[in-house]
Amino acid sequence: MDNYYQSKDLKKFGEVEEFNKDLAKKFFDYYGAVFAEGALTEREKSLIALAVAHAVQCPYCIDAYSHDALEKGCSEEQMMEAVHVASAIRGGASLVHGVQMMNHVKKVSM
Repeated sequence: MDNYYQSKDLKKFGEVEEFNKDLAKKFFDYYGAVFAEGALTEREKSLIALAVAHAVQCPYCIDAYSHDALEKGCSEEQMMEAVHVASAIRGGASLVHGVQMMNHVKKVSM
């Protein structure tokens, strides 16, 4: 095994029901409903999923939603922009926690 994540394992996602069919069914029903056309288009949801996949650093999700976004007509530029949005939010979330550090330092320094 060259690395922990094997792209072939993405195809096994549905097999998670093996150890608990009831919960898997509930999850997949919910998952399907979430990604159905609604207030957001399926295409918009695919870009959101791609961005979130990068934020949570899930290689399986990155592969799946890169493919899905392409199938739904997203351009490479749109996909990369979504990744940059995720990066900005993730970086900003880390940086804003600097306020917590500053508050703590000021408190203990007094």
